[in-house]
Amino acid sequence: MNRKRIFALAFAVLMVLALAACGTKNNDKMGDMSGNGSAMTGEPKNAEEALALHKELLEQENAILSENTELWENVFMEAEKGMAMIEDGKNYGDFLLDTVEAAKEQFTNKEYEWLKESATEISNIENRLTELEEKYPEIMQKSMDGDMNMPAGSDTSNSPDDGSMQKFPAFEGKDLDGNTVKSDELFSANAVTVVNFWFTTCNPCVGELGELDALNKELANKGGALIGINSFTLDGDEKAIAEAKEVLAKKGATYQNIYFGSGGDAGKFVENVFAYPTTYVVDRSGNIVGEPIVGAVTGKTQAEALQAQIDKALAADMG
Repeated sequence: MNRKRIFALAFAVLMVLALAACGTKNNDKMGDMSGNGSAMTGEPKNAEEALALHKELLEQENAILSENTELWENVFMEAEKGMAMIEDGKNYGDFLLDTVEAAKEQFTNKEYEWLKESATEISNIENRLTELEEKYPEIMQKSMDGDMNMPAGSDTSNSPDDGSMQKFPAFEGKDLDGNTVKSDELFSANAVTVVNFWFTTCNPCVGELGELDALNKELANKGGALIGINSFTLDGDEKAIAEAKEVLAKKGATYQNIYFGSGGDAGKFVENVFAYPTTYVVDRSGNIVGEPIVGAVTGKTQAEALQAQIDKALAADMG
């Protein structure tokens, strides 16, 4: 169950990176975490109370990761490229503790102690979350669904009442080999385009690259394609591009990966993706088909949802 929570935690990680990129500095404030344990005690009486507690605990984790953004950015940038961000049976807080320890020379004593305390708090929260999920297995997906269905900023409430679909934001960028890619040309050339958002140190993201490559080959036989968007490569970051290409090569993934500027609509869309990996299905007209698929598509629920959306787009294209 722990691995699935990476999707919630990845939101906070992304916010760390986005805030740091915007120049937000908060490293002088060593936050007081004394109030974070309020949800750690007490036992819910039913699934409804368990769901509320689960959400509260996730909010606490996100709050911790949203403090001292520059410090957390440094932690994640120092993470070993091959290190699993989270694995079954392992605690995300333990990953953070290991990463902080490995990078301790990068921090002052005060920063190091704060990071250790924060990571330990996350570890304790993770243990509590696991207890809740084991006792109430139905609550986790409900907790995730309540907060992660669409990226922040993609306000579907402003969609026309005529039932028209949300457009994938237009972009002009490049693939990792430097070839120009324009969204209108990309989508119009394919009966369906599967768009997978990932980043290089996200273990579930990397874990599904081989399966995504196989899916791309299947889609090619049906007039479709799959593309990847690695959030670290926005704005053509050369180091991030090289790292992404290395990871893709190791996984034998040859499908096209693209990037574009962070300042445009598509860049803002990426900044507001709530979870990684997240996958969208886009039709030939550039419309997003259905809801985003949160989590690795190797999961049964995600795989079924993805196939249903692909089939819907292909059927509409043939019609």
